[in-house]
Amino acid sequence: MEQRNQVPRGSGIRRYAGYVKGYWLPTLLTPFFMIFEVALEVLIPLLMAAIVDGGLYARDDFLLRSLIPAELKTGSTQLIFTLGGLMVLAALLSLSCGMLGARTGAVAAMGFAKNLRRSIFEKIQSFSFANTDKFSTSSLIVRTTTDVTMIQNVFQQMIRIFVRAPMMMVFAAIMAFNINSELSWIFVIAIPFLAVAMVILVKTGHPRFMKMLKKTDAMNTSVQEDLIAMRVVKAFVREDYEKQRFHDSVQDLKNAQIHAQKIFTFSGPIQLIIMWTCTIILLALGGMRIIRFKAFGPGELTSLMTYTTQIISSLAMVSFIIVSLSMAKASVSRINEVLDEELDIIGPDSDLKVENGDIEFRNVDFSYTGDPNNLTLSGINFKIRSGETIGVVGGTGEGKSTLVQLIPRFYDVLSGEVLIAGHNVKDYSLFELREGVSMVLQKNMLFSGSIKENLRWGDPNATDEEIVEACKMACAHDFITRMENGYDTDLGQGGCNVSGGQKQRLCIARALLKKPKILILDDSTSAVDTATDEKIRRAFRDYIPGTTKLIIAQRIASIMDSDRIIVMDEGKVVDIGTHDELMRRSVIYREVYESQMEGDDE
Repeated sequence: MEQRNQVPRGSGIRRYAGYVKGYWLPTLLTPFFMIFEVALEVLIPLLMAAIVDGGLYARDDFLLRSLIPAELKTGSTQLIFTLGGLMVLAALLSLSCGMLGARTGAVAAMGFAKNLRRSIFEKIQSFSFANTDKFSTSSLIVRTTTDVTMIQNVFQQMIRIFVRAPMMMVFAAIMAFNINSELSWIFVIAIPFLAVAMVILVKTGHPRFMKMLKKTDAMNTSVQEDLIAMRVVKAFVREDYEKQRFHDSVQDLKNAQIHAQKIFTFSGPIQLIIMWTCTIILLALGGMRIIRFKAFGPGELTSLMTYTTQIISSLAMVSFIIVSLSMAKASVSRINEVLDEELDIIGPDSDLKVENGDIEFRNVDFSYTGDPNNLTLSGINFKIRSGETIGVVGGTGEGKSTLVQLIPRFYDVLSGEVLIAGHNVKDYSLFELREGVSMVLQKNMLFSGSIKENLRWGDPNATDEEIVEACKMACAHDFITRMENGYDTDLGQGGCNVSGGQKQRLCIARALLKKPKILILDDSTSAVDTATDEKIRRAFRDYIPGTTKLIIAQRIASIMDSDRIIVMDEGKVVDIGTHDELMRRSVIYREVYESQMEGDDE
């Protein structure tokens, strides 16, 4: 059955809530611990006020008097130590709740990020070539790493700070108003000023962060290209040029980061100005009331100042989250571009299997742009019988690779039909279709790991004997056995420790292990010598006669013994026939053959 990528739908919050699946317990426990931490933290200023007023100043009307046993007299050492012990206990319990909340919050955030990254990666894996062409490789890497990390941090802040800060603000405000409602209006007046400042910062900062992330993509593209093409860089002695190009991209990124971040450097000073202004006003008005009117005790003023600081600090935390949300908003939009990308190739839920290697193209037109006036292939009609060996020849850019990529549905036709074993390729699930078709590209990829692990991509259950047999057909067995560790030799990243010809032969062996009904070689023997090329083609004839072979080659010698040869020109099939037939009637084929034969004679 076709496996489809399940991407949560809906609005932003609803969609991203779906990625909490499996981590709801730590997600819910985090705010639970935060509430208890705040409740205990808010209790500490009350105990401190009681110690100052009841213990040090011996006031009978100190806070919490009604809750303190009568035998603990005001001004007594016993009262001070009792309240001090309760204060220490509250602090320790608050610390414990904070630590537990930090742990559960971290677990929830990391689980959320894991689910989100997996969803993005699975969506990318389901992309057709056309979908992938819309994004650069470096951009997809940044979206899967940096952008997800940004959202992960904001998620953790949301379930911790965004719960803690409002609760702290509410609890502290209630306590402050209970102590002195007249003085508590000071911070109420300050809130709108802070809110307006944060809104301005967020609106100004969002486009700057979008620009910064684009510069990050550009820098990663520079690094990726330079590492992949390291041999080319050294061959053309372009190290200095690449260093300068990288320096320019890093400089652009640095400038974009400074431009994005400097707007938020104002948030700290704004918060401090508001907090210290409130503190100074509170000290002035509260101190005057204590000195002149004895309206309340110094302990109450101290606790009131603490609550005011807690309220302003909570507002600062909320504003910090808003700033983080502004930064994450850019990342969310970039990730949504990937998750919302409409797949242009989706296989049906079908059990239909590829029974044989019959291939038919019926009036096929194709365009990479989807524009019928800008066709890459036009009017393609031909039939291939199962087991035939078909060569495909034509100039560069004539549509040879595009033609064969329509068979496993890497792209879909614009009009017409491609049939395999009598069924439209769109009737097969993508899994069954591509299980029946093996394709070897000129620049096929090998993965980190041993030779044997790479070969088992073709068949995870292949025995050692089957692996050896496939490698012998691909003329790879001899050079593998000459290596110190044989089939257990580690290939390194991308097969960096084998030559181009060896890499191509390993890729052919990997494709053969699939035991496909159709084998496509897209100029995949270009890096091997003619003798080895001939041995591989002979092995195809002798050992897989029932498999349909399509061979794209620049060398006529590689396909001249094919059952038939397709000649392409300007995106059209201009002739099909054997080598002898084409030599008699195809001017294009004859010119290519004669130019290559003259080159060989020289």
